[in-house]
Amino acid sequence: MADSKKPLILITNDDGVNALGIKKLIESIAPLGETIVVAPEGPRSGMSSAISAINPIRISLLRSEENLKIYSCTGTPVDCIKIGVDRLSYRKPDLLVSGINHGSNAAICVFYSGTVGAVFEGCIIGIPSLAVSLTDYSPDADFSEAGRVGNFVAKKILQNGLPEGICLNLNVPNIPKVKGMKISSQTPGRWTKEFEEMKDPAGRSVYWLTGEFFNQDPDNIDNDEWALANGYAALVPLRIDMTDYDFMKKMKNWEK
Repeated sequence: MADSKKPLILITNDDGVNALGIKKLIESIAPLGETIVVAPEGPRSGMSSAISAINPIRISLLRSEENLKIYSCTGTPVDCIKIGVDRLSYRKPDLLVSGINHGSNAAICVFYSGTVGAVFEGCIIGIPSLAVSLTDYSPDADFSEAGRVGNFVAKKILQNGLPEGICLNLNVPNIPKVKGMKISSQTPGRWTKEFEEMKDPAGRSVYWLTGEFFNQDPDNIDNDEWALANGYAALVPLRIDMTDYDFMKKMKNWEK
């Protein structure tokens, strides 16, 4: 598997190598080039950019055929990217695609998501990177439309590239056919009512993560939550450098 004429594509996710979403992603993206899949052995949602700093990482080859290799990894999504590039790729990949995530990664979810964390890592390494998510958390969701739109964006990236330090976050609404795709901004907001309290068999309180998203700008037709609510796929360009250069200038008088 070393045809330099074909794009080299790296695929991962945070739902695990056996999740239906990544199977649809492989089906949608693998025909575009040589493909290496390195995905967690099980669910790793909410891992953001976590790495395995203490525990060793193990990888297992699950499938090998012409132009496609699939590995499971005991680490996090970011571990999958690091070891995929460092140990399993014969050159730096031309494209990284993460997903298809079971559930939305719009708005501030980019800070928590292992799907997007893997894409940030790819961007840091210098790989044009795309996260793909479907707004359906069910394990048997229909990922066909998300796969189709993801394929479209992946082709655009392979044709045009991405600027240094920029990656893309694609969210697709859970409908049979989207109205189109909107280039969107990240919706401002935060999660509220984040925990549900229950009792364990001993009567002690335990807390399950839940929550409601408070949208601070619900009527802005340029943000990703508006696009999804109105039947559009939302594509948001994200940057690795989070420096606020405007405020940095205003802070100059803080210097000694």
